[in-house]
Amino acid sequence: MKVAIIFGSKSDVEVMRGAAKCLREFEIPYEAFVLSAHRVPEKLAEVLLRLEEEGCEAIIAGAGLAAHLPGVIASKTTIPVIGVPINAAINGLDALYSIVQMPKSIPVATVGINNSYNGGMMAVQMLSIKYPEIKEKLITFRKEMKENFIKDNEAGVEL
Repeated sequence: MKVAIIFGSKSDVEVMRGAAKCLREFEIPYEAFVLSAHRVPEKLAEVLLRLEEEGCEAIIAGAGLAAHLPGVIASKTTIPVIGVPINAAINGLDALYSIVQMPKSIPVATVGINNSYNGGMMAVQMLSIKYPEIKEKLITFRKEMKENFIKDNEAGVEL
């Protein structure tokens, strides 16, 4: 396994599906967990230890409200953590600020509110440094994205 997707509540499943979709597109194995930093901290610690032992290389962690989960994970492991703020209150700004404002030396890479697909893409980019086959897929993806954009917009837009 190369990536773990962790989020604090079953109500976050829809938002976090984007990360899984991205990883599947790049054929990157992942495992998903519902774990709460507040409700089951012992289980979270147990899973993080197992992920380290299995060689997990990135964790995508989604959280709303106080959004402590990504930061707690980052404090308990050296595996890089990508935080996904989830819109649960005040348009997700509370979660965004909580995740992005980590103390010095315990960083969490943070993507946009509800944008777990970009969390997956960040993991893809991180893994592409080590795995040439993922880098090739990423280069192809970007090339096709640009070609499709040009094709879809070359006729102009009527306003």
